Amino acid sequence: MSNLETAPAEFACAAADFDGVEVLEPREVPLGGPRALPVRRTLPQRQRSLIGAWCFADHYGPHDVRGAAGMDVPPHPHTGLQTVSWLFRGEIEHRDSAGVHQLVRPGELNLMTAGAGICHSEVSTSSTTILHGAQLWVALPESDRNTARDFEHYAPEPVSHGAATFRVFLGEIAGQRSPVHTFTPLLGAQLDLTAGSTVEVEVHPEFEHGLLLDLGCVQVAGRRLNSGELAYVGPGSTSLRLHNPAGLTARLLLLGGPPFTEELLMWWNFVGRTHEDIVEYRRLWQDGDDRFGAVSGYSGPVTRLPAPPLPATRLRPRRRT
Repeated sequence: MSNLETAPAEFACAAADFDGVEVLEPREVPLGGPRALPVRRTLPQRQRSLIGAWCFADHYGPHDVRGAAGMDVPPHPHTGLQTVSWLFRGEIEHRDSAGVHQLVRPGELNLMTAGAGICHSEVSTSSTTILHGAQLWVALPESDRNTARDFEHYAPEPVSHGAATFRVFLGEIAGQRSPVHTFTPLLGAQLDLTAGSTVEVEVHPEFEHGLLLDLGCVQVAGRRLNSGELAYVGPGSTSLRLHNPAGLTARLLLLGGPPFTEELLMWWNFVGRTHEDIVEYRRLWQDGDDRFGAVSGYSGPVTRLPAPPLPATRLRPRRRT
């Protein structure tokens, strides 16, 4: 779920060429519904919209939700993407219009494929005291963006690699491979790095990579990364050297993929290619069209989220640099 920002720059995701390490700072935005939860957003940004096919990254918590509303995102639509839910603490109940009812727990991947259209709800459970995690989106290529709705759940085993522990939920790294299908080559993994240690990890040289730091402090190729920040490393690297200078374990998400060269238009929860795509998706959602289906079992404050008004200007793709 993505709320529109109060002062947005409307643009489409497009990969950009870059060498070296770039640090993207997060901005705080509200997440969904009448009782919005604050999240830290690092993708998309004006200077960088994509890392591989990863087109959206929200990082939230730790939020103490004892006596508070927690997360309660009513049914809302998606097109042209996959949602990746990954928790560090807490528990979220997922329901979607493909008939899936699944709990999201720490260390377990929930991957929902929107394809031509889906809707879903996300609600933290009553047993959750601390809510802490990440919500990520993956853009589908043109050849597959109208594929059928789908859902996969996978709990990767933690594997040691020197001073680091990996949980590989998408793709392959450190000798571990996820069995989960993706429509473009991708990497997604949680990495925990012990205090004061250094690790060098072999990576695919054709991939660009993003490192989203959750806890602690990490140096990426000599650049310091603080909690909530995302480091971008361009293609061409055969390894990533990570150093934890602090006295506590650092935790981060490692994302990657080959540069995604298709132009994407992102607005609200829709990924399309043209202004007309977005206008049509919004119309169909507002009309209750079967393209998105319906969620069964959700009992929140509203039955479904209405789409916000379209901007007065035409939505345009942002061209590649």
